[in-house]
Amino acid sequence: MEKSALLFVFLTLGTAALALLIRNRDGVPAFEKQGYGRGKWSPATRQDAVNAVAEFTIYSLLAAVSACRFAIGNDYWVYRENFRRIFYDAIVSSEIGFNLTVKGLFHLFGYDNYLPLFEFFSLVTVFFFVRAMHDQSECFAFSLFLLMTGGYYFQSLNTIRYYLALAIALYSMKYVLRGELGRFLLLVLVGATFHKTILITIPAYLLAYYLARTGLKKWHLIPAGVFLASLVFGQSFYRWLIFRFYQFYEDTAFDVSHLSLANVAKCMIGLGIFGIVWWTRRKEKDVFDLRLKFYLWLNLMGLVVTLCGGFIPEVTRIGYYFIATQVFLIPGLVGRMKEGWLKLACRWGCVAAFSAYFVMLLGQLYQKDVRILPYMSWIFYYK
Repeated sequence: MEKSALLFVFLTLGTAALALLIRNRDGVPAFEKQGYGRGKWSPATRQDAVNAVAEFTIYSLLAAVSACRFAIGNDYWVYRENFRRIFYDAIVSSEIGFNLTVKGLFHLFGYDNYLPLFEFFSLVTVFFFVRAMHDQSECFAFSLFLLMTGGYYFQSLNTIRYYLALAIALYSMKYVLRGELGRFLLLVLVGATFHKTILITIPAYLLAYYLARTGLKKWHLIPAGVFLASLVFGQSFYRWLIFRFYQFYEDTAFDVSHLSLANVAKCMIGLGIFGIVWWTRRKEKDVFDLRLKFYLWLNLMGLVVTLCGGFIPEVTRIGYYFIATQVFLIPGLVGRMKEGWLKLACRWGCVAAFSAYFVMLLGQLYQKDVRILPYMSWIFYYK
């Protein structure tokens, strides 16, 4: 294995090992209900201190690898050119929040001093990823392992606007679960000034929240059927609507049908574990709380988008807003299984499946249209 790929392997294993020190399962439900400790003061425990140090170390490691990259990703130099164009008010495809941030940082660090721009977006993106797990994951180590091996962190070294929006979307879920919809909408609208695709989370997350609270009713099957039929017979309308937002995608290399079997498999893993938990604990009440139901509905939406939305350019960018919730869903489901061999089999089966995907992903990161590997850092390569 090439040396820089080993860096990604050791980063994954090292941060996951550090995350094993973190214990935050009891704090997550309280945080999502009203804000953990909000309006109250309580002395920090030794475990709180361990959590804080471990999370800060994990954040520092992830942010450092991301921020110190150089010439990584197929759009690295495209972004540099766009930075220049934005500074001179030329026409670019990026959103206003991104443009204003670029201008402000160029004024601060100097024209065409592009490294601080990549570093800034790295620091912010990793912050939202780590903070989302802090607020919502019942098993930080398991969630971090899924975030890393699922490719979400490593792919954030490319396509910086989109993965910032994805990290913001994951972080914003807590406001939906709290019922603080104003904060959720405000955060999503801020994220939309960096990448418009995050706007899909407004109807999707609110619908998932509604279904998680009410459960599936018979009459829900009618609009669900109409929507599924529209994905089959109304593709031209959806494409027309999409190209109003992203005109430059039409009739380009991005405008191709695509079905990600890996994303289908990820969704099926989540649904399969849910089925096992439901069957083994079907006689018990309140096994699945609002959070897990919310993540489960989003997982199902991700499966529908992946299977039926192949006509959408770059459909993965839509699907990840739903599928990435697996970093919370799978640890939550496994945590609700009864102790025994089945729980161990599910936990280690997930570890094995995502590890296999990670190995496959490492090979894909060398491809010319990705170019995240071999990894290079400005510490050694930039002059």
